Amino acid sequence: MKDKRILYVSSEVVPYLAENEVSLMSYDVPKMVNDQGGQIRIFMPRYGNINERRHQLHEVIRLSGMNLVVNDLDMPLIIKVASIPKERIQVYFIDNDEYFKRKATFADEDGVMYPDNDERAIFFAKGVVETVKKLNWVPDIIHVHGWMAAMLPVYMKHYYKNEALFSDTKIITSVYGQSFDGTLDAEMINKVKLDGVPEEAVSDLITPDYEGVIKSAIKHSDGVIIASESLSSSLTQFIESSGKPFLPFVPKDAFAEAYTEFYNSESL
Repeated sequence: MKDKRILYVSSEVVPYLAENEVSLMSYDVPKMVNDQGGQIRIFMPRYGNINERRHQLHEVIRLSGMNLVVNDLDMPLIIKVASIPKERIQVYFIDNDEYFKRKATFADEDGVMYPDNDERAIFFAKGVVETVKKLNWVPDIIHVHGWMAAMLPVYMKHYYKNEALFSDTKIITSVYGQSFDGTLDAEMINKVKLDGVPEEAVSDLITPDYEGVIKSAIKHSDGVIIASESLSSSLTQFIESSGKPFLPFVPKDAFAEAYTEFYNSESL
């Protein structure tokens, strides 16, 4: 893995948010690559429940300041950065007062999903790509974790398809078990279409439930990792019949060798 450049884009990352399947793997996998001499960057949303003082986040003025258009509205992009203690791993945080200031991640104190979660996911995807462009850092692989990051493969294959910077970049999506019930905003597909994404490419978003969002990511990825033992049979079948190279579930104590081999596989 020495000198291989891998960009990790995740909904959640330890130690900034509580431990769960997504947040732990979004830390363990980059650390593994970092220990092997790879070059990595991690991107995640800057939710309002992340303690900026404790984790020493600071704004990167040279990267902040642009506006991203979501659903025909200009939304200011703020970039913050921190380092994971002892690991020398930089984490970039995509921030916007309208989308990420609230003191929780995906749902309010009553457990009700935020009605603009679809727009937050679109903003996050665009924010990551625009920031990587400004950094002029060309990843060999973009590895996506969690549903809030699932729009990134879609936007890379359509909205950013003519970006020369990413012409050789491969996208891998890790697929986890069900992480939200119900659906995102029913207008999500129309908001994505406003960005020039053809309806047939994101037909799974006609019903933007968890599986619809993840299927859209899988369709636009170059490889897939089954990251959860509890994956639904319908998602498992979708992955197996997708024609994409995929890595079956590997227990945590054995993932390092399997992931390294998958990253280096010629089929990607």
